[in-house]
Amino acid sequence: MLNREASTRDHDWIAAHIPHAGRMCLLDRVAAWDPHHVLCTVTSHRLPDHPLRQFGRLGAACGVEYAAQAMAVHGALLAGADADRIGRPGMLVGMRGVTLHVARLDDVAETLLVRAQRLGSSDAMLLYGFSISAGDRTLLDGRASVLLASAPDRSTNPNR
Repeated sequence: MLNREASTRDHDWIAAHIPHAGRMCLLDRVAAWDPHHVLCTVTSHRLPDHPLRQFGRLGAACGVEYAAQAMAVHGALLAGADADRIGRPGMLVGMRGVTLHVARLDDVAETLLVRAQRLGSSDAMLLYGFSISAGDRTLLDGRASVLLASAPDRSTNPNR
């Protein structure tokens, strides 16, 4: 069941908890989350000076970056419960089954809803499904693999 009390996780909280900085921190807020899902909202897709805009438009493929940031947010939310295993930095290493249902995002008037669902995990990898929608339209969806950084060696510094 998604936790709807996540509204206090606003843009400032997100910026402080994921590696994306400045204008590249694209998510507005966490709308809901649980151990397997996160739902974030986005309005930055309409900004004329969006950092990913090219040739006056924001292509739908840029939605993958929104999804990746939602996955990072999910890891940050879970890190409070298990920082050693879940809160490690990760790198997007693979995409599968990505379908772009629209050509661009900047012409979508509605707030975007970015959903990420953890489908599987190991000590080194995470697998997420994701979708981005606006209103009742799915704009893009797919799956992503995330390689986690090695866990810190606590044997040399047990206080970390």
